[in-house]
Amino acid sequence: MTAIRSVVLGCGSYLPERVLTNAELAARIDTSDDWIVQRTGIRQRHIAADDEFTSHLAIKAALAALAHAQIDAQTIDLIVLATSTPDNTFPATAVAVQHALGINHGVAFDLQAVCSGFVFALTTADNFLRAGAHKRALVIGAETFSRLLDWSDRGTCVLFGDGAGAVVLEAQPHAGTIADPGMLTTHLRSDGRHKSKLFVDGGPGSTKTVGHLRMEGREVFKHAVGMITDVIVDAFNATGLTADDINWFIPHQANKRIIDASAHKLHIAPQKVVLTVDQHGNTSAASIPLALSVAVKDGRVKKGDLVLFEAMGGGFTWGSALVRW
Repeated sequence: MTAIRSVVLGCGSYLPERVLTNAELAARIDTSDDWIVQRTGIRQRHIAADDEFTSHLAIKAALAALAHAQIDAQTIDLIVLATSTPDNTFPATAVAVQHALGINHGVAFDLQAVCSGFVFALTTADNFLRAGAHKRALVIGAETFSRLLDWSDRGTCVLFGDGAGAVVLEAQPHAGTIADPGMLTTHLRSDGRHKSKLFVDGGPGSTKTVGHLRMEGREVFKHAVGMITDVIVDAFNATGLTADDINWFIPHQANKRIIDASAHKLHIAPQKVVLTVDQHGNTSAASIPLALSVAVKDGRVKKGDLVLFEAMGGGFTWGSALVRW
């Protein structure tokens, strides 16, 4: 049986030049490097310049992904950009990326699922490609979360950073087995009962302001491990694969303790886990493609490898994607 698979042709990323260390934060607020590292694993994060918008980060990541894939931007007919920090209320930041790449055909739109955004965007693009609606997609996660932070709140401002990552997907016919390259299975969930645990207290339709990020950290941690493992078990059940078959686990980079606990519960060996949270902080929708780009550049992720993505974000939203590289 022949099946259409969304195959990854390349990936790329971009981080702002400005690096904000824990020591710098400790000079501003009541915190310390030890406190932050012990609770989160974060040592530094990148912060966008005042004149550097989410679209700018996304464009640079997209160009890097196109270069890695060795394809012309004009062959892209679908752009899905995951972000919670768009340049404007409208239009979508994705159309700014589309314009900057010189593309005036196909479709470009934003998708908002907070930290789960990249997995949601990947799933959305995969469905469009497998349906035959489009041939090549650019899937981007890009954030300037520093613009949402209350810099006097030590429980949140130490956690987040800015950045962007992207992948190029192409619809290709394959045998329809788990040996195929490309997206093998995706699983998404959401539950609005948990909104108050992680949200931004503003918006054009409510307060007419941007607002600041608010989080009940202990509640988020309590739910995270169970929700993450739920959608990963679904991925294993859908494919007949197990943790032993996975070559690389690339989770949303929110908190090292959550990542470690999830890997342990799923029996994924520590040496298979890609960690960048120490260098990037939580970059929301950008965190998975940023971590993927690091692991591809340093040679860890190789052709034929099974790569497992997972994420959880405000809403709550959560999801998994299993990809053969």
